[in-house]
Amino acid sequence: MTYLRLFVYAMIGALLCLAAGPVAAVETQAKQAILADFETGSVLFEKNADESMAPSSMSKLMTIYMVFERLRDGRLSLEDKLPVSTKAWRKGGSKMFVKEGDRVSIEDLIRGVVVQSGNDACIVIAEGLAGSEEIFAEEMTERGRELGLENTVFKNATGWPDLGHTMTARDLAILTKRTVQDFPEYFHYYAEKNFTYNGIHQSNRNPLLYKNLGADGLKTGHTELGKFGLVVSAERKGRRLILVLNGLPNVRTRSKESERLLEWGFREFNNYKLFSAGETVTQASVWLGDVDQMPLVVENDLVITIPKKSRRKMQVSALFEEPVPTPIRVGQQIALLQVSAPGFETLEVPLVAGEGVGQLGLLGRLASALNYLIWGSLEELRQQ
Repeated sequence: MTYLRLFVYAMIGALLCLAAGPVAAVETQAKQAILADFETGSVLFEKNADESMAPSSMSKLMTIYMVFERLRDGRLSLEDKLPVSTKAWRKGGSKMFVKEGDRVSIEDLIRGVVVQSGNDACIVIAEGLAGSEEIFAEEMTERGRELGLENTVFKNATGWPDLGHTMTARDLAILTKRTVQDFPEYFHYYAEKNFTYNGIHQSNRNPLLYKNLGADGLKTGHTELGKFGLVVSAERKGRRLILVLNGLPNVRTRSKESERLLEWGFREFNNYKLFSAGETVTQASVWLGDVDQMPLVVENDLVITIPKKSRRKMQVSALFEEPVPTPIRVGQQIALLQVSAPGFETLEVPLVAGEGVGQLGLLGRLASALNYLIWGSLEELRQQ
């Protein structure tokens, strides 16, 4: 294999996806945690991110995801109203304070869940959309699997304590990314700081919404089983981070830990675009083709998240055997683009043919082969 080094310049450190192990340069009191870059999926920090945990009210993200999905698909409108059952009215814990027998609009229910964390609002949604909370929880679990929540099981729509109702920090991060990505027209509800319903005014429990951190969502959680947790999204200068914490001892620690980790992520890491989709990375020589060379390109934008201090240690290489035999079709994988830095995992991205290359006719192939035998042998003799 020929190792064609393209360039060495400042751009990489931890090149990791959500499933990869990040560079641990910080610690937290949380029992479970994950901090990830929204655009690249790179994990900046994690702690027990795949450990099953009680997600408490953070699982309400899935309840609202199911609502947003129906709104997007036209199966619901914000003006539609759902009835309040006795079960919903009587539900304890955090409440929107709906009244039995009333009909509540979808938009008010969204705010009742997102801003007020209303368990009663969640049950109104579940019963209205699926007939019962139990059936709705099954639908949540099934849809979650389709979204990639591999270690999540929902037993209710509220996050009410149940030993069978479990998520992981990584699954919550995945769900958060999908929420931001899939519903830009509805995501603004998560940034609302207060909501008044039935004459009762309540403020959003997300502490980071009240600080100048760029936070625009999403959800807090607390039960005796799960302790204090938080899912937060924050954006600065076009770069978004997702943070999930759980198992913290109190509200104050939750606020301080989430602020500290977000600040660390924005301060220590940055995103860098190496190549645009379809951009030529290098040229490869061709064997018995109707052209001598062809471009090797990346299929998608290549953006990496790296520690700022590692920028000067990055190496980028294209690895492939040449000359490349013909025929070659457009999009055929020819090489690997390898991006690495000392002490960090290596990222490998396929390089594909940017153009199709046809094969020479019989006479052309014979002439090229003869030419290679004569001149190739002479060149090899010179190098000996």
